[in-house]
Amino acid sequence: MSDVKITVGGAIEDEATRRFVDAWHRAERGESFRERHLAFESWDVLARVLTAKRMELLRYVRRHKVTSVRALAMALGRDYSNVHADVQALTAAGLLDATGGGVRADYDAIETKIAI
Repeated sequence: MSDVKITVGGAIEDEATRRFVDAWHRAERGESFRERHLAFESWDVLARVLTAKRMELLRYVRRHKVTSVRALAMALGRDYSNVHADVQALTAAGLLDATGGGVRADYDAIETKIAI
């Protein structure tokens, strides 16, 4: 499993360019790697996406096989429409993979770098 790396604020474009060049060099050396990098404009934007309920949802999905949003809502004891909205938001942000085969979070940790 890999980690998700989140950059908040600062020079997001510079960070993305640095990661691209690093990945290019590793590929040239024949290294195999899989990384997921996400960028958020500000702390406020990240906080709107990564709420306490959504963190609870991510932790549950990481530890359990989830076959549907309905099953996830039942397991969490939450309203289906709220869980559905959370899954959509986390999927749009790149933190969840939701397919016909269920909902997955294929990483062990979220690393966050916040510019101040």
